[in-house]
Amino acid sequence: MSDFRIKEICKEKGLTQKELAEKIGISPVGLAKALAGNTTVGTLDKIATALGVSVSELFEEPRKDSTVITCPHCGKPITINAEK
Repeated sequence: MSDFRIKEICKEKGLTQKELAEKIGISPVGLAKALAGNTTVGTLDKIATALGVSVSELFEEPRKDSTVITCPHCGKPITINAEK
């Protein structure tokens, strides 16, 4: 099992894996291989760009003391950190 969060991020963004594959110009089979861990840095960069996240966010678990929302104007992620 891969450590990628691509499926989770797609769900958060309301994007199907088929739509993501079309958006980055690869076949759904190619995306499935990427999700299984058989990918390149270039493909990961395309996926991250299409999802509006950094490549590292494809691997990281979100912090529990923060929330990420998407800007309705530019589509970029905005991280809101909880104060202690």
